[in-house]
Amino acid sequence: MMELKYGDDSLSGDFYDDIYASLADRSHSASPSVIVIGGGISGIVAARTLQNASFKVILLESQDRIGGRIHTDYSFGCPVDMGASWLHGVCNENPLSPVIRRLGLTMYRTSGDDSILYDHDLESYALFDKNGQQVPPNIVTEVGVTFKKILEETDKVRDGQNSDMSVKDAILIVLEKNPELRQEGLAYEVLQWYICRMEAWFAADTEMISLRAWDQEQLLSGGHGLMVQGYDPVIKALSRDIDIRLNHRVKTIVNGYKKVTVAVEDGRNFVADAVVVTVPLGVLKAKVIEFEPKLPEWKLSAISDLGIGNENKIALKFDHVFWPNVEFLGVVANTSYSCGYFLNLHKATGHPVLVYMAAGALANDLEKLSDEAVADFVMVQLKGMFPDATEPVQYLVSRWGMDPNIRGCYSYDAVGNSDDIYDRLRASVGNIFFGGEAVSVDHQGSVHGAYSAGVMAAENCERHLMQRMGTLERIPLVACREEIVEITVPLQISRL
Repeated sequence: MMELKYGDDSLSGDFYDDIYASLADRSHSASPSVIVIGGGISGIVAARTLQNASFKVILLESQDRIGGRIHTDYSFGCPVDMGASWLHGVCNENPLSPVIRRLGLTMYRTSGDDSILYDHDLESYALFDKNGQQVPPNIVTEVGVTFKKILEETDKVRDGQNSDMSVKDAILIVLEKNPELRQEGLAYEVLQWYICRMEAWFAADTEMISLRAWDQEQLLSGGHGLMVQGYDPVIKALSRDIDIRLNHRVKTIVNGYKKVTVAVEDGRNFVADAVVVTVPLGVLKAKVIEFEPKLPEWKLSAISDLGIGNENKIALKFDHVFWPNVEFLGVVANTSYSCGYFLNLHKATGHPVLVYMAAGALANDLEKLSDEAVADFVMVQLKGMFPDATEPVQYLVSRWGMDPNIRGCYSYDAVGNSDDIYDRLRASVGNIFFGGEAVSVDHQGSVHGAYSAGVMAAENCERHLMQRMGTLERIPLVACREEIVEITVPLQISRL
């Protein structure tokens, strides 16, 4: 049989005619070949894991850059993460910690309480009302305690329901049954701000979030650490020496008996023994990649039913700092939609940068505006807090929902999700395997979840091909171990 010219953009006619021929005569010493689709961290680590196991690997990425929903921008003269920016779970058990330790990257801890709702403690903040008056800290603390009680009471609502409902509906039931938990005036606006923070965690409005599943996430210990140098060094380190093809937008995946053919937008074809698909859930939902034969209904329904949220960042660089030296600034209002949240990068990195973060419906609505209009909207909120605020010298606007390569921020449990939805999402279909944050075991929506899902998909693919070719004992399963360093090298964490 002709040698498999994996990754060759100009396949001969004889070879293409032979792509589905039997592999019975193929030498056991030949390395299996895999195409990884998607250049986010999940796809990169999947490719790296397979390459470490001596597979022939090529990675196809639709954009002109790698990283996916990790995107560190340097146009301000300093790193600004416009996508993922936190390590959720600053501990040695985090699968990303060996990479971070080896690279000597520093983190700024913004939370030490292992919260499944907030990536900031209420230790360094300033909240303001619509009149620009700072909210007394005692009110913020008291309302926070009340909100915790409200969420605890939703457990009783959940236990009394045979079917799922939204978190918003459950909160309304709690407040109806417990009038002492209702808030008025400024306290009510602070309560809406807490709800806004909850919506930011899921990148979705409370009316979309599953009551049954919202608090089931298995969070690692150690709190939340902001990546001071951004996530870009991690992406660069993991992608080193991998055959990555940028601007290769996949249109069709043909799943044959023993071969998979991947067609890209410009008409070229790539052929391999298997494929690992790590594109974002939003891309799968949009069905911009055609599968032949079509994916089974159990897979399609899982893709359709899981929620994909949206959260955008508007980064503002100023020529000087005019705001207080706190980690975050907030605006309270009479609806969670109207509340605001600014991350103060100057506190963590020393650069005069504020990052406004908008989630759910607000994130979607802001994407309908021009960059200039979005920046103006954010500045109205900022000047409401600080009337003497200067205009930014530069600004950046993310649009994760409208980006055709992304189509959303990260996954969340929508109302009515079935118990086996994640099992169905991560299950392979023939020679097609699935990675990405949405298929992670217990850590959806996080960078380390995407990382682990990439390793898992690669190892499942590896095991499948080795068993099929009868060489499981000859080529041992190898995970992405070259990044591992001694645990005695500590994670570098600060809290200024």
